[in-house]
Amino acid sequence: MTRHLRGMSLKSLSAVSLGTVAFLMVLGTACKRDQPVSTPPTIGAAPPPAEPMAPAANPMVPLPPTPQSGDAITWDLPKGWSEAPGNGMRFATLKPPVPGKIDVSVVMLPGLAGGELGNVNRWRNQIGLPPVDDAGRAHLRQEVASQAGEISLYDFATEGTNRQRMLAGLLFVGGRSWFVKMVGDEAARPDLLKLLKSLHSPAGAKSGKGG
Repeated sequence: MTRHLRGMSLKSLSAVSLGTVAFLMVLGTACKRDQPVSTPPTIGAAPPPAEPMAPAANPMVPLPPTPQSGDAITWDLPKGWSEAPGNGMRFATLKPPVPGKIDVSVVMLPGLAGGELGNVNRWRNQIGLPPVDDAGRAHLRQEVASQAGEISLYDFATEGTNRQRMLAGLLFVGGRSWFVKMVGDEAARPDLLKLLKSLHSPAGAKSGKGG
């Protein structure tokens, strides 16, 4: 009788143990099903496209309007000189009949265009000369009389083997600053002075001296 009970107990315990293991396996599987499934990252996948950048603002400032024929100064070309229309701030380009490299330009800017001292130092810097103060500018200034008004004339030259020469005339008339500038061979200097003296102001325009 005791052996029979012992045998029954061992069989019962084995059955209970197997049932428990089976139950735990089923429970574990159910728990795994309830967990969210994570997707592994794709190797080499391209990043999302970046937002397009806004275009940069245009920093260009409009050029002053070119004066019409009735609003512009006029001049008498010396013998053998030629004239071509300019572009941008250059109103005209003049060409004297002399050999060598030379550039004669007529430029118009509205108002005082930075003042006489500012323009003098800008011109001097273009050929490598140091700036001057207002007293130095006054010492360098020459006067040329014309029908259009009094012209401030400046004559600059550098020294050395690469000598440069610049003549620049400044006239303020009709609320505009006019510049007649020659850079290069000084052989055309006498003719340029004749051209400056021949300047005529626009009809009804009043001449004045820029500061």
